[in-house]
Amino acid sequence: MSLHPPAKAWTYWANFLALCVLTVVTWLTARMDLGALSTPVALGIAVIKAALVVLFFMHVWESTPLTKLVIAMSLFMLTVLLTFMFTDYMTRNYDVLPPADHAAAAPGKH
Repeated sequence: MSLHPPAKAWTYWANFLALCVLTVVTWLTARMDLGALSTPVALGIAVIKAALVVLFFMHVWESTPLTKLVIAMSLFMLTVLLTFMFTDYMTRNYDVLPPADHAAAAPGKH
């Protein structure tokens, strides 16, 4: 018993084609030297591909509002946790760490 009619075949073929095109774009951008933008561009493409899979192949596009709310809240919590993690990482003070040659100066290692 389904709450919605099955998706049309063209929907799956269009998503498959979009995923194939995005895979080629990912490969092309990996071969380019984008400098510091390489990771953000790759992550952006990956997020778009993940969104296509979740929305259409997992049928979230046609699901109930409660399912959409659960997914939205999950993404919100992931954003909050990643924000706190990166905030903690960026505010660390690495000046208090021992020097790199500290292990070489350990007693008993001459």
